[in-house]
Amino acid sequence: MKLFLLLSAIFVLGVSADKCGTKKDEPLPYKGKLETKGICMNYTIRLLEGSIDTSLISASWTDEVKGKTFTGVFGLGSPCTFPSTINEGDEFYFTIDTAAVQNCAVCMAYYPTPPKKLAIKVISK
Repeated sequence: MKLFLLLSAIFVLGVSADKCGTKKDEPLPYKGKLETKGICMNYTIRLLEGSIDTSLISASWTDEVKGKTFTGVFGLGSPCTFPSTINEGDEFYFTIDTAAVQNCAVCMAYYPTPPKKLAIKVISK
């Protein structure tokens, strides 16, 4: 009986230790590309990889300045936390950041962006 209890305890500890360090409900990363780095953080990002709710992004949108149509894009909704090191054409990984409060000064110059905006957090993969 003691052997059974000892083996059971070792099994339970082994199983729980295997899951230690993993986060529950950790958001999956998406892969995006900065298509347009417009003035005053008017950025357009295209979704390259990941399954996202299609109601959150624009299925098709045309940048009037470039005369180019993009699919699966959104405007940057988190200008305060977006890294300045990411340039037009760069690909990066991100998660949707619903908890971020954006309280920073951003100039009001206009550059066209998709009507749908997402606050994102850039991550390293």
